[in-house]
Amino acid sequence: MPTIVFVCTANICRSPVAEALFADWLRKEAIPGEWRVESAGTWAESGAPAASYSRELLEQDGLDLAAHRARRIERELVESADLILCMTRSQREALRAEFPERDRHIQLLSEMAGPVYDIADPYGGPREGYVRMVAEIRHLIEAGGPEILRLASASPA
Repeated sequence: MPTIVFVCTANICRSPVAEALFADWLRKEAIPGEWRVESAGTWAESGAPAASYSRELLEQDGLDLAAHRARRIERELVESADLILCMTRSQREALRAEFPERDRHIQLLSEMAGPVYDIADPYGGPREGYVRMVAEIRHLIEAGGPEILRLASASPA
């Protein structure tokens, strides 16, 4: 079963949103097969809930982040993942430095749909920042979904 892991800093804003939106995209697109979609953070405080604005905005789409609990990315998850999609270049480089043998499995979410850039962290900011982040991640998943599937399917963990 292909495994995709979305990574941000604290695993409370961007990566849980990406995890939920990608799982929903798989369902809506009726992608065949079983997929494992997860998220983690480079500096996550284990057990923290998803940010309230992230929960609220996804709830409007019928997606529930209430049960989400943050976790730090660990070796076992990195080694089991077919594709790890980071929100920023610094996260990607940190993971590539820590896990050089997994270098080709660690990419940016933005590069799945076009030019490479960092997805801004809305944490601590106003609701509007979360609205932009959710819309941006939704766009990247919809535009980059086929590439995500191709990379995750083509490369055994």
